[in-house]
Amino acid sequence: MSNPMKWANALSTRPSLEAAVKEVIASVKQQLDGDADLAIIFISSAFTSEYSRLMPLLEEQLSVPVLIGCGGGGVVGMNADREAQEIENVPALSLTLAQLPDVKVTAFHIPLENLPDLDSPPDAWVDLIGIAPSEQPHFILLCDPFSASTNDLLQGLDFAYPGSVKIGGLASGGRMSRGSGLFCNYRLYGEGTVGVALSGNIVLETIVAQGCRPIGQTYRVAEGDRNILLSLEESDDPDFSASTKSRPPLAILRDLLETLSEEDRQLAQHSLFIGVARNEFKTQLEHGDFLIRNLLGVDPRAGAIAIGDRVRPGQRIQFHLRDSQASAEDLDTLLRRYHQTTDQPTAAGALIFACLGRGEGLYGCPNFDSHLFQQYFHNTPISGFFCNGEIGPVGGNTFLHGYTSVFGICRPRNELD
Repeated sequence: MSNPMKWANALSTRPSLEAAVKEVIASVKQQLDGDADLAIIFISSAFTSEYSRLMPLLEEQLSVPVLIGCGGGGVVGMNADREAQEIENVPALSLTLAQLPDVKVTAFHIPLENLPDLDSPPDAWVDLIGIAPSEQPHFILLCDPFSASTNDLLQGLDFAYPGSVKIGGLASGGRMSRGSGLFCNYRLYGEGTVGVALSGNIVLETIVAQGCRPIGQTYRVAEGDRNILLSLEESDDPDFSASTKSRPPLAILRDLLETLSEEDRQLAQHSLFIGVARNEFKTQLEHGDFLIRNLLGVDPRAGAIAIGDRVRPGQRIQFHLRDSQASAEDLDTLLRRYHQTTDQPTAAGALIFACLGRGEGLYGCPNFDSHLFQQYFHNTPISGFFCNGEIGPVGGNTFLHGYTSVFGICRPRNELD
């Protein structure tokens, strides 16, 4: 019988990089018996000028064969009392070590110029990663925030590995002379994507909390052009293709705003979004079934609305609002549903990729998302960072999100058999 999967994390807020590295390594080694298979490091952008020193310091004191990580505007980890803590805008270092028996762990760096064209066959993406789709790998991805190719990367990986979970985020916290702080196998990279593929005896489950609540009813797109909504009709109309009841989206939105409370009307002036349903075959849409996208602009003459995604006839959409209360209720709803519907053993470890727009600036108090997660996962070590964009699945496809918290929950696959 193999040893159990085990994750350990430590967090340091020492202002000296040497002292922080020494503290987190000593702590995680105390928590583990034996060698680790994977190290994940997140470092505060307050240490930006010292990113080049981090890898040599870790290489001197760690013998973990695979390491990935990045810099962030804030980092998340476990403090000395084994409570999750979100450290924002001050020096901090979060180190996770994971023992992953019967798991194949493969790290990679993808330079921007190596990305295949989206018209390339799946084999081009498989050759890039070096893992066969038959191995059913899951991916943790950390990307350069200054690259415009992240969406292409996600589409390509979904194309080549359609059954695989992909989570992660864009590094954050300021540009270095060499670009962003991305770390892979004790090397610092300034651009591209670093990541790890995990296959074998491992399950990676996700919770993607986009921080919004729906308002009004759902509609079907009757007419659209690229990212522009031209007409909508009620989604429960069985003959929606006839377009006899279609109306301009702006007219529908104006009527909807009249039904809202004064508080929500004020909120809609700056925090109104569009949710695009990702499951075409689901009759009753639930919380979390929508991909939240920005409302980019309106054309008062045509009554059209431009959004931050392509649309096509037949898709269902719903307007959404975002604020601190909506974000809190959204995450709590998703965590509660996960526990009510998932027959799972205790998770070995977890990762959080949270938007820079969340945290204390959104909630007015520290540690909100991580503490709420711990209410449902009492003894699960969690680590992560505050991102310039969050990577996670909605409706079976992987997307780059904003204002979102993406959680990755890891456990052995054989415990579910």
